[in-house]
Amino acid sequence: MTKLLPGVLAMAAVVVASNILVQYLLGSWLTWGAFTYPIAFLVTDVMNRVYGAGPARKVVFVGFVVGVICSFIGTQIIGEFGPLVTLRIAIGSGTAFLIAQLLDVSIFDRLRAGKWWRAPVVSTLVGSSVDTVLFFTIAFSGALTFLEPANDVSWAGEVLPLLGMGPEAPLWVSLAVADWMAKLTLALIALIPFRVLVTKLSPSVA
Repeated sequence: MTKLLPGVLAMAAVVVASNILVQYLLGSWLTWGAFTYPIAFLVTDVMNRVYGAGPARKVVFVGFVVGVICSFIGTQIIGEFGPLVTLRIAIGSGTAFLIAQLLDVSIFDRLRAGKWWRAPVVSTLVGSSVDTVLFFTIAFSGALTFLEPANDVSWAGEVLPLLGMGPEAPLWVSLAVADWMAKLTLALIALIPFRVLVTKLSPSVA
């Protein structure tokens, strides 16, 4: 377990930081958390490459538990418009994280024998896409109001031009697309630290 400690601590730090930074807007469509959360995929992929799928899943479950704790704390903090974390956001966040990260681990493991960049790119792109769809749909889609009837998310359903310039779509869809684009961009940038970290931690598998 000692060898996994750096990964566990890194994942916990990413989850905590993202839960805090998601409260702060960056422009019209993003929060600062959109730039820290994708690092979770980097952590998972490095652990997968160096130690294997099993240890990587253990790190994912630690991140999930930390996320649940953060969500619970957030539900107890009352802001201007109610709890900082609603039940739907908590469910969406936990579900999206666990499914997307475990999918990332599985895809990476299947592609590990290929070129060094293929596994982290494909697994992160698929995982990030699934994460975005699950979170924003569960947290804000009007079709899932039954999950938390008392939580008014009608603001997220306001129909506006996509990202302010495209076809009309619910606001939450623009938020999801912007988040997804940020994740994809960071997935490509993360190839550099991925290569550096893997080479340092285990030169034989780099």
